[in-house]
Amino acid sequence: MMTQTELEARLLAVETALQEIQRRLAPLLPAPHWLDAMSGACKDEPACEEVIALGRACREAQPYPDDPGAPA
Repeated sequence: MMTQTELEARLLAVETALQEIQRRLAPLLPAPHWLDAMSGACKDEPACEEVIALGRACREAQPYPDDPGAPA
């Protein structure tokens, strides 16, 4: 079992390490959301337009499932 002094020393070491991590992370810019990075990636690409049209046709051909949250 640790003594009070040993516990305080360990806690001080953890707090110091945490402050260093926070100091290093503070200037970093947040990463962009992956969807924002992908948005517009296929702009003006005929193959992409075809894929979108095929996906839409596939979704529209499937029966829409009943809403599981709707009252019976």
